[in-house]
Formats: sequence, structure tokens, C-alpha cells
Amino acid sequence: MSETIIKQNTSIWDYANPTRFLGIADRIIPWLGGATILCIGLGLYLGFSAPEDYQQGSTVLIMFIHVPASWVAMMSYSVMTMSAIGTLVWRHPLADISLRAAAPIGAAFTFLGLLTGALWGKPMWGTYWVWDARLTSFLVLLIIYLGIIALAKAIEEPTTAARSLAIITLVGSINIPIIKFSVDWWNTLHQPASVSRLAKPAMDAVFLYPLLTMAVGFSLFFFTVHLMKMRNEILKRRIRTMKMTAARQAERG
Repeated sequence: MSETIIKQNTSIWDYANPTRFLGIADRIIPWLGGATILCIGLGLYLGFSAPEDYQQGSTVLIMFIHVPASWVAMMSYSVMTMSAIGTLVWRHPLADISLRAAAPIGAAFTFLGLLTGALWGKPMWGTYWVWDARLTSFLVLLIIYLGIIALAKAIEEPTTAARSLAIITLVGSINIPIIKFSVDWWNTLHQPASVSRLAKPAMDAVFLYPLLTMAVGFSLFFFTVHLMKMRNEILKRRIRTMKMTAARQAERG
């Protein structure tokens, strides 16, 4: 009976305890890492086994990196947005740590999306870059990421930094729907979405399956590294607290 009561009283806030989170992360990270390697390995195998596209030729292989990287870049910012809400509304103890951990990962995937997009655009459009609505808004996303990372390093006081980062992140989140729907709202060179939840995919299964496999692999990679960075941030803050405590004790002694 007592065990039942304890289980009923357990909430998600119990897992916000940094010590408990570290224990969970240590158990999950190896499994996520293994699944990441399997998915990305399978996705690359399926991608390189696919035939050349009748229009794009072998350059279609860039799609298997570019599209998943772009998806994860936006997913990473969505994680940051939810973390920002957790900081401002619920003051969740791990929300700021989650936001800080996701920012550099999202910036890396955004840069990868821009780089592969440029390499893909050259043979398709004849140029590496155009001020297309989708490309421009995606470049803005990278700038926002870099601004958040710089702000996190510039403000030393934890509470002030957490609130400032959360506000800036929420303001920047307006760019995510702009990226998503830019090809529908404006006349752009960038092709519309080929994969949709509401409609049948516009690409053949021989390209769709490796694309989705790589998307899952990239997503697993994000969550693996995200948990690792959160774990490192918690340990870094503990070390900082221990140093400050030791310094205060030294001053008193």
C-alpha cells in the first residue's frame, strides 16, 4: 500500500533533481549512442544504394544530409523554446541547462544545413547562394543561435542569464514558422516540402526510406549530445559552487 502511495505522488518534478537526472542520463546515453550509430549507418547504406535521380543525378545524395540536418536544426530550437517556457513560467531547475546545451548543437546543424544546401544549390540553381526566403530565414536562425551562445557567455550571474536567454529564445522562435512556411507564403526557388504528415510523400520510397532513417539518426544524435552537454553543465555548475564555497570558507578562516 505504501509503495502505491509513493508511486502516485511521484511527478515529473522528481526527475528534475540534478542528481537523479545524472543517474538517468548515464543509463540512457549509451543506448542512444548505439541507436544513433545504427540508424546513421543504415541510412548511409540505403542512401548510397539508391539509384541516381533522373534530374539531379548523384547530387541527390546531398539530400540525405541536408534535409535531416535542417529538420534537426529547427527541432533543436523547438527544444530551446520549450526550455525557455520552463524557465520563465515554471522555473524548472533543468530548463536553463537544457536551453544552453541545445544552442551549440542547433547552431552546428544549422551551419551543416546551410553548407550542404549551398553545395546542393550550385548544380541545381547554378549558384551557391540566393537571397531566397527559405535560405535567408535559415541564415537568420544561425545568427540567432550564435547570439544566444554569445549572450550565455557574456552574462555571468546565473539567474539574470537564464531569464535573458529565455526571453531572447522566445522572441527568436517566431522565425521557426517563417522557415517552415516560407516556401508557401512567398514565391521562392526552394522546393516545397516533399514529406508531409497530411499528404502522401512526393518522393519515391527508394529515396524516402533512407531520408527518414537519416532523420531518425540525426535526431538520436541530437538527444545523445544534448544529454551529454546537460550532464557536463550540471557538473560544471557543481564545481563552480564548490569553488565559491571553498573561497568563502578561506576568507572566513
